[in-house]
Amino acid sequence: IDEIEALSSIYGEDWCVVDEDEKIYCIKINDCLDQPKWTLCLQVILPPGYPTAEPPIYQLNAPWLQGQDYMELANSLEEIYIQNVGESILYLWVEKIREVLIEKAQSSDPEPDIKKTSEEVDEDDGDDFLLDYEPIQEDPIKMSNYITSESPEVDEELPSIHHGNPITDRRSTFQAHLAPVVTPRQVSR
Repeated sequence: IDEIEALSSIYGEDWCVVDEDEKIYCIKINDCLDQPKWTLCLQVILPPGYPTAEPPIYQLNAPWLQGQDYMELANSLEEIYIQNVGESILYLWVEKIREVLIEKAQSSDPEPDIKKTSEEVDEDDGDDFLLDYEPIQEDPIKMSNYITSESPEVDEELPSIHHGNPITDRRSTFQAHLAPVVTPRQVSR
């Protein structure tokens, strides 16, 4: 309880209580206070045995955090826990994440390409989420025959799949996957 109160007063608006009864908290961490380029949300669940017997259960949420970057940061957090078993470690975790974000901001890594969330999208720029896709103009009769043909000899080309940027909201991450299809076989493939 003391740790939660301290973190709440240190981080102010960046500290969020998701569920007081279940001890679920979230903190938004930036690389700097003025104009942050790199941001990450750390969500933690404090199990009944924390801090003496159990580590916090955590989730790192950032659309740009994937692969090797994710593994390195997760390993760093777990190492901090191992070095401080039985102690409160959330502050150490937050500061380690901030340190990583500051290193990213000072390195040559380009600024992350973050799309607006649905709440942030202005009514006039809603077209930002449309793919550049123009339907193929085909002869309708020929197309109808093609669609109804279920012949296994026809080796249809698999449509290209377009992957959107992941969007994280609370504990859920969403990512769109779109493909233009013209036959039922392409749908199942």
